[in-house]
Amino acid sequence: MQGTAMKNEKFLNATSIFRSQATTQTSSKSVRGESASPVKKNIKIKVESFNFYYGNTWALKNIQIAIKENNVVGIIGPSGCGKSTFLRCINRMNDIIKNTRAEGFIYIDGKNIYEKDQDVVTLRRDVGMVFQKSNPFPKSVFENVAYGLRINGVKDQRVIAQKVEKSLKDAAIWDEVKDRLSDSPFSLSGGQQQRLCIARALAIEPRILLLDEPASALDPIATSKVEELIHQLKKEYTIIIVTHNMQQAARVSDFSAFFMMGELIEYDATSKIFTNPSNKITEDYVTGRFG
Repeated sequence: MQGTAMKNEKFLNATSIFRSQATTQTSSKSVRGESASPVKKNIKIKVESFNFYYGNTWALKNIQIAIKENNVVGIIGPSGCGKSTFLRCINRMNDIIKNTRAEGFIYIDGKNIYEKDQDVVTLRRDVGMVFQKSNPFPKSVFENVAYGLRINGVKDQRVIAQKVEKSLKDAAIWDEVKDRLSDSPFSLSGGQQQRLCIARALAIEPRILLLDEPASALDPIATSKVEELIHQLKKEYTIIIVTHNMQQAARVSDFSAFFMMGELIEYDATSKIFTNPSNKITEDYVTGRFG
């Protein structure tokens, strides 16, 4: 009973975010896949009839979703529902796992990334990813950010220095590390390490940023900094974030996709998902009846 009460409290906190915003913002449209902004945006990612298998296990089932550019999409759902698997399909990170296969289509800017002629290295440069646990390299702060530039053939030290500084600024960590660029990244706090990893992903100028529970191991202050950063970055990037924290999904995402047992149950404006979902299963999840 206590656990259910806590989940219900989290749902009430999430829905209160939209009620407080309603006094200052225009009501968002709740049509499936329609932008809450009056500015027309192009479709950045389109997924059609997509299935994914780990051996004989059917992990993703007939996924259909369209994601517009410069939006933040939150992926929510209980553990084991396929959230991270779906995220890793968008830059084909699952390719490195043996005995897996994909069926269907994922289009980025109109090109199917599962075509045989797709250069996976180029794809992963265009679709950056930040993982749940920060994973800085055993190099200096500077070289962590410069690493992707160097392996992509950038040799001009002045250009590298400029891009490193810009990426650290874009990741809202420059002021904290500008005098520590030669230090080990492991001397940074957990939140700083995660923003350093985001800076490393931004340095190679991706078009899309995938975030797999980027704040799950962080304290509330560090989490708020990451969330503020997401709001800033969506001006330039399309962002997909997996999160178990429904309040976080409510705070940072424009649209939310609810997954359950490998299926996409509902995809809509986040305000609608949390206040008036169309599917009873979605309602049961966001109100804390399970999960």
